[in-house]
Amino acid sequence: MRSSFKLFFLGFFMSLSLHAQVANTTKVPAAKLVVGLVVDQMRWDYLTRYQDHYGTEGFNRMLSQGFSFSNVMIDYLPTVTALGHTSVYTGSVPSIHGIAGNDWIERSSGKTIYCTTDTSVKGVGTSSEKIGGHSPHNLMSTTITDQLGIATNFRSKVVGVSLKDRASILPAGHNPTGAFWFDEGNGNFVTSSYYMTELPKWLQEFNAKNHARELVSKGWNLLKDPSKYRESTRDNAPWEGLLGSASTPTFPYKGLLADFDKDKNVIRSTPFGNTLTLMAASAAVDGYALGADADADFLVVNLASTDYVGHKFGPNSMEVQDTYIRLDQDLAEFFKTLDRKVGKDNYLVFLTADHGAAHAEGYMKENKLKGGFYDVDLVSSLKGALQQKFGQTDLLLGLENYQIYLNKGAIKANDLDSDDVSEFIVDWLNQDKRVLYAVQLKEVGESPIPQPIKSRIINGYHWQRSGDIQIVTQDGLLPSYSKTGTTHSVWNSYDSHIPLVFMGTGIKKGASSKPYHMTDIAPTLAQLLKIENPSGAIGNPISELID
Repeated sequence: MRSSFKLFFLGFFMSLSLHAQVANTTKVPAAKLVVGLVVDQMRWDYLTRYQDHYGTEGFNRMLSQGFSFSNVMIDYLPTVTALGHTSVYTGSVPSIHGIAGNDWIERSSGKTIYCTTDTSVKGVGTSSEKIGGHSPHNLMSTTITDQLGIATNFRSKVVGVSLKDRASILPAGHNPTGAFWFDEGNGNFVTSSYYMTELPKWLQEFNAKNHARELVSKGWNLLKDPSKYRESTRDNAPWEGLLGSASTPTFPYKGLLADFDKDKNVIRSTPFGNTLTLMAASAAVDGYALGADADADFLVVNLASTDYVGHKFGPNSMEVQDTYIRLDQDLAEFFKTLDRKVGKDNYLVFLTADHGAAHAEGYMKENKLKGGFYDVDLVSSLKGALQQKFGQTDLLLGLENYQIYLNKGAIKANDLDSDDVSEFIVDWLNQDKRVLYAVQLKEVGESPIPQPIKSRIINGYHWQRSGDIQIVTQDGLLPSYSKTGTTHSVWNSYDSHIPLVFMGTGIKKGASSKPYHMTDIAPTLAQLLKIENPSGAIGNPISELID
């Protein structure tokens, strides 16, 4: 009798265990389409600062239906576009993936190299070699989009769309279906012979409709009454730049159509550049039937106009606020398009940024905050000091990405020692009150620099492409080319604190303030897609999201 009870309970608990195993292995529905939205120069606080102005179907839909992370930081220096997009999609850092800046200086020639320029390819849809001659050939690691292709024997379709070449090319990886960017010469989206020999029919038809001209035809005015823009400074602040032919930075901008007809580049610095990009992305969904078969597809979208508007007017301007209010409406329309064409439960979307932005120098000064310009007369004064010490002024190749490149050829030709020159420059820079730290990049590991600055310098240092000496400036200082508007590049929170929100297939509702990193995004996507990490990934999956 006792043995019968034992057998009964043994069978009972085995059935419970089996039931639990079945329950725990219930397959989460797989997304048919992954959409990556990288909003250029989007500071994290724009999500909350303007939230009352957003509707329910754009940013707020993501926040209410998805999972948001409020403490995500960039892991490297400098915080610029090419590095941001590459690091999001590789889960890696410049030291490994090789994209050391939007531009860097080639030591052998002293020439400035743009991150995606490739003289071996030609433009497709454009007659401009400068605009068309691009590819991902400088990218040294795989991307999450590459890994999706590998996992499906390249049946998955991967498409990149941006106004910027680098923001389409680098995230889309080495072997996408296509990567497309805007040609300010003809007003069309174009590509290069790296990807194809002619534009796909869907894009030819899209370009033929001349949406860009139509979008700017009515000018740009505030969507709301000016009194509603309480989160912004007054219109026509002295630190704001000028748009097109406008004589003052004030609404309404009535001359956009005439400006566009003269220079199609003007659309970039308006909210309509984002509208155009999302229209092109929607056309790609149709043109390539993204999300329509058993293999997951990936759509890479960069919203670049937020960056151009921010650079021109600064983050506290009415122009920036209105751009985000309009982007919210564009996102709402885009999500409705995905709901309709792919299915509300069939796609996964994440939204993040490539970097943030500093406050404008004039804004800081007016509000009694520390600010200014770090590089006024810096190089000329340094050359004077080098002349006095070593009798030479040609010992520098240049200053790029807050890094000084030494002219090793000139140093050797003048029978000087590179370490002696570097040590002198570092000591000289550290006496400048605008400099927080100056350090030889090859010695940063032993330098008395606190975390996280030290690790971010190391992560950003690519020994073949980065400079020799890193300059870390005091808070709030900008390069002098940003006398109006603003820029970005530094380690501080205003440049390195980015939004991250996931929504859609397999994503639960929630929010977290735990610390995460930009490099965690790609490994998280790899877990969600059940594929291998990108080859150079150093980040970790965000367990809060996937457990």
